[in-house]
Amino acid sequence: MKDFKKYFIIPANPDEVYAALTNEATIMLWTGDKTSMKAEPGTEFSMWDDAIVGKILNLQPGKLIEQEWYFEDEKQQEPSIVTIKLHPHAKGTSLELKHSNIPDEAYDDITSGWTNVYMADLIDFYLDDEA
Repeated sequence: MKDFKKYFIIPANPDEVYAALTNEATIMLWTGDKTSMKAEPGTEFSMWDDAIVGKILNLQPGKLIEQEWYFEDEKQQEPSIVTIKLHPHAKGTSLELKHSNIPDEAYDDITSGWTNVYMADLIDFYLDDEA
């Protein structure tokens, strides 16, 4: 099991970024894929046509999103936890991402997906909005 931590600058304020990561309709706008999300702790969610599935653990509007991600055919000793912290930044939002307990065989795909798909699409969503 491995951990991943990275910071991203998102060109929108923390409340907008929070909504983009927790509001089902907004998620579908920037991902272009089927999503099931209810912004309530204890509820399960899915994104990118069920490529990402899990449960919402904790939410603090405009500040924090904590989720447990499920991995197929994994009998994990410890849950895989995604923690996203949002901080105001001169260019919008500083997003602090920590993903813990990623299965070794999924690590490269997951970390590449965070950078090259998930966050890249979110950043592009706001950059396209400015154009």
